[in-house]
Amino acid sequence: MGLFLYPSHYNLISARRCFINFRSLWFLLNVGIWTIVFATIGLIGCLFEWRGRFLGWIARTWGKVILKIGGIQYKVNGLENLDPKGHYVFAANHESAMDIPLTFASLPFHIVAISKIELKRIPIFGWAMMAGGHFFVDRRNHKQALKSLEKAKTSMGKNPRSIILYPEGTRSMNGEIMPFKKGGLVWALQMGVPVVPVALCGTRDALEKNSLVLNNRPLTVEVGMPIETAPLSFEDRNQYVTNVHEAVVALKDKWRTNE
Repeated sequence: MGLFLYPSHYNLISARRCFINFRSLWFLLNVGIWTIVFATIGLIGCLFEWRGRFLGWIARTWGKVILKIGGIQYKVNGLENLDPKGHYVFAANHESAMDIPLTFASLPFHIVAISKIELKRIPIFGWAMMAGGHFFVDRRNHKQALKSLEKAKTSMGKNPRSIILYPEGTRSMNGEIMPFKKGGLVWALQMGVPVVPVALCGTRDALEKNSLVLNNRPLTVEVGMPIETAPLSFEDRNQYVTNVHEAVVALKDKWRTNE
C-alpha cells in the first residue's frame, strides 16, 4: 500500500513547493512595484511638506500594504507604554527583511531610519528616503560615520522625529539576538532621547535570511518601557547599551514563553 501512496504524497509536496515559490515570487514582485509607487507619491508630496511627515505616513501605509499582500498577520503589544505625541529611538532586533515593513506598519509614529549609505544611491527609493529625512551612514568609514551622526543630531534638533535602530548591525542567522553595536545608541544617549526596546518576533520564520521563500507565519511586535537617557552620562554608555540589549532579549523571551 505504501508503494501506491508514496507517489501521491510526493506529488502533493511538489505541488505545495510550487505554490510557495509562486506565492513568494508574486509577493516579491508586488514589493518592488508598490515600493516604487509609494516612493513616487512620497516624493511628490514632499514638494508641499518639508518636514517629511507625509513620507512618514507613506512609510507606515507601505508597510501595511506589503504585509497585507503577503497575507501576513501581525499584532502589537505594549503601545500603551508610549506617549502617542512623543519622539523615541526604537531599538529592535533584526532577523529578516520582513522586519522593515513590520516596523513601519506597527509603530504609529513618524519614524526614520539610520541606514547604510548604499541605499541612498537607489533611484526613487533612495531619493524618497532622503526627502523623508532618513539618515545614511558609511559603515566602512568610521570618521564619516561619526560626521553623519552629528548631522543627524542637528537635523533632529530642527525637526524632531522618531528613529528606528537595528543595533545588531546585521540580520541574525539563527534567531538569537547578537550583541548591540554602540554607535546609534550612544548617539541617542547624547541627544537625551528615550530609547524604546522592541522585539520583532516571528519574522525569521516568515522570511529567512538569504531566502526568497515567504512562509505564512503570524508576527508579533513586543514594545517595552522607554529607557530614559537624559539622566545618563557618556561614562554610563557601556551599561546603558547592555541594559537596552537585555530589555530586547527579555521581550523576545516573553514572546517565546507565550507562544
